[in-house]
Amino acid sequence: MPAVRPGSVIAVAAALGAGVLAPTGVAHPVPAPDLDALFVGAHPDDEASLLSTFGRWRHDHQISTGVVTITRGEGGGNAVGPEEGPALGLLREDEERRAVGALGITDVHNLDEPDLYYTVSAPLTEQAWDHDDVLAKLVRVVRQTRPEVVVTMDPAPTPGNHGNHQYAARLALEAYHRAADPAAFPEQLQQEGLAPWSVRRVLSNAAGAEEEVTGPDCEQRTTPPTSVGPEHHVHGLDGNTNWEQRERLAEREYRSQGWASRPDVPDDPAQVGCDHLTVLADRAPHVPGAQGADAPLLGALLPVPGGLPVGTGLAATAASQRLTPGQRTEVHVEVTAPPDGALHGGRVTLDVPPGWDVEGDGVFGPLAPGTAARVDLSVVVPDRERAGRVPVPVRVETPQGRGESELRVDVVPPVVADQAPLPGVAEFQRWAARSGFPLLQDEVPPVQTVPALGTQDVRVVVRNHSDQRRSGEVEFAPPRGFEVLEATQRFTGLAPGQEAVLTFPVRSTDPTMPTGSRGGDHRYTLTTRADDGTTATSSAALELVPATTVPRAEVPPVVDGEAGPQEYPGAPLDVSSLWEGEECTAPDCAATAWLSWHGDTLHALVDVVDDQQGAVLSPDDCKRHWRTDAVEIALDPRADSENTSSTFKLAVLPVTAGAGTPCFARDADNHQGPGEETAPGVEVASTLRDGGYTVELAIPLQVLPGSVDPQRLGVDVLVYDSDTPDLTGQSRIGWSTWAGVQGDPYRWGRAVLQDRPAEQPTPAPAPVLPLDALSSVDSPASLAQAVRSGTALGGADPTGDAAARVVGAQAHQGEVHARVDVHGPGRVHLFVLDADGAVLADRQVDLAERGERSVPIAVPEGTPARVLAGFAGPDGATAASAAEVRRP
Repeated sequence: MPAVRPGSVIAVAAALGAGVLAPTGVAHPVPAPDLDALFVGAHPDDEASLLSTFGRWRHDHQISTGVVTITRGEGGGNAVGPEEGPALGLLREDEERRAVGALGITDVHNLDEPDLYYTVSAPLTEQAWDHDDVLAKLVRVVRQTRPEVVVTMDPAPTPGNHGNHQYAARLALEAYHRAADPAAFPEQLQQEGLAPWSVRRVLSNAAGAEEEVTGPDCEQRTTPPTSVGPEHHVHGLDGNTNWEQRERLAEREYRSQGWASRPDVPDDPAQVGCDHLTVLADRAPHVPGAQGADAPLLGALLPVPGGLPVGTGLAATAASQRLTPGQRTEVHVEVTAPPDGALHGGRVTLDVPPGWDVEGDGVFGPLAPGTAARVDLSVVVPDRERAGRVPVPVRVETPQGRGESELRVDVVPPVVADQAPLPGVAEFQRWAARSGFPLLQDEVPPVQTVPALGTQDVRVVVRNHSDQRRSGEVEFAPPRGFEVLEATQRFTGLAPGQEAVLTFPVRSTDPTMPTGSRGGDHRYTLTTRADDGTTATSSAALELVPATTVPRAEVPPVVDGEAGPQEYPGAPLDVSSLWEGEECTAPDCAATAWLSWHGDTLHALVDVVDDQQGAVLSPDDCKRHWRTDAVEIALDPRADSENTSSTFKLAVLPVTAGAGTPCFARDADNHQGPGEETAPGVEVASTLRDGGYTVELAIPLQVLPGSVDPQRLGVDVLVYDSDTPDLTGQSRIGWSTWAGVQGDPYRWGRAVLQDRPAEQPTPAPAPVLPLDALSSVDSPASLAQAVRSGTALGGADPTGDAAARVVGAQAHQGEVHARVDVHGPGRVHLFVLDADGAVLADRQVDLAERGERSVPIAVPEGTPARVLAGFAGPDGATAASAAEVRRP
């Protein structure tokens, strides 16, 4: 379970400029706000790129939007101070509330989950978050705030996509189903007085987006037929209002993330960006081809001209989302009358492509307010239908108007071979299938890394989608620069619904081919030929990662920041390829690395060209290395890690303030933390010069998590370049480079430790994850919101009659005496505020005995006006309360 750390907020409040909070003016809970839209993200600032659209919706249609932030970003960087962990979470919550407040958003619901570190793994995120607990909290917030539209992030493990972002989007989609289900979390209905709530539409701000687009023409873009749902683009300029510039001003509130100096948005409409929203789930009619800022809301929040009344439900599902030519499937269409009006009956039709058959009259009778009718239809795919995704418009006509929704199905060949997905992608596909979002399964194109001039087994999965046993062959046609041994292989007797796995050894043959993102994806084709004459093709890609042989040094290198004779006899590694940030070359930034091994130690020397030094941190701030100049060595002991929690990642700052010595720390790996504590035996040295620096390391192999395979060691060397003193980086370069590569060991390079004998295989130990998270009980802003709105504190179970609440407060001789009515054991955190909402003092008290007690709180300065109280019971349930301060 994540650890939730209590703590005083006075120091942080001072750092935030007195920690000003908007006075609530309400002493007791009130009915929860009825929101129109709700954004669900993982960290403060995840909503930032959509603030222009949220602001425009509010301006044009008075759409009220709230934000759910599952963590407070405790694992992120800090460009404004030394705070980390819960203290940083409090700071980032304050930044988020100011940022979204600039666009009229007042409700931010933090769910108190830990922000462990940057990872591209949703499974690792699930390991850090308790799935059922956080889903219950999110469902509770949805049922309390009742949004018609939910906006979230990209649930798919696309390259570089943060695992926390993926998992936040998954939870949003699961909550879409569970919040409407009275059997889900029934205690919320039976004990808390909530009711099921059906969100009408879920939008993703990233799903399907391949690029950032600018200019007003973006709104004319049409939805690709391969998309999971309708796509909409919203330009950031509306008449004379540059909404993207307003968003930029709000973004600058995220000072801890280095956003304070972000430049103004140009006035030229062609350079103003567009938000990209994709419909992932829908229970409401929409307008096909609708464009502009209103389009994502039509039918769900905004009326459709000539359409059904707002609040009418229209949703279609197919019994089978994947169909083979000639196959029949049942389609179920549910029509729901709006809660405040009846429907007079009508008819549902499916606008199928030519040659498709539909059976059923589609007629439904009158519907009372809030009731639903299900219409069942049968659809038959033609025998010769080509494979592909097919949008099927679903139309309903009633005397009160017309409505349209959409069903998308995939026509698949009877038997087809596909490259096996990566482990994280396979896990996502399983989640999408069991969670009711099958169209998401193909969101991530299959890729396989191959070491340069090396060999990699590529697994190919043959699936029989038909109702007959199948045999045949699969041909692997490699791209240029690769060859395949046994390029054609057979499969036999594959039963209906079953799959078989074929393995094709693939070898890289071109020594001139660039690796990493410089080389990009090398696409190839798989052709399946069944013995009955049917054929099918699929495409996938190979990605080339650099490879090297690490020689044994005849003498142990002296760790002094210089390359001595015979210390590094191997070939140099080019570490100058950009993977994130601003393009740079020497003399701004470039690097070269050398590796060797001696005894049981891996040695590395990295020479960096850098004409401008970044911020020099103090030794006790040796963390979050991406804020300044740094070198990172990443090692995957057996080159088989799904995520970095079973790897070793060591970052070195070449110089620190004071003595000027380097420092090192592990980050986002099996056991992150100060190097002296988490990497015993590691030696580090550096030398500085005009125009650059050199870092040298000695890493005992025994500190790596698990045994090392000397024939297959995952390695990457990454360099972070900062040219400013404001704790922000500008460029990131490295050896094996892809977007987000620091969190994706699958795309690191490969190394062979020459002549080193193999070790007895041992697995990596369980990771030590940083799970400290701020509790909403310890956040005065969250307490003030809970008191004002009557919503759950941290989304947690309410303590109900077992709570302790502040029922009165009196100022007396430099103290405030808070009267607390205790109904059960737990911890209470009391905050004293002045009339402007600034935190003057706080105190925590553990409570055991029932009854009323007086808690004195020393207030050294200021005029107390109000006391906020957060209470946490032993089972994690929470409560918020407030009382005005009386004077003698």
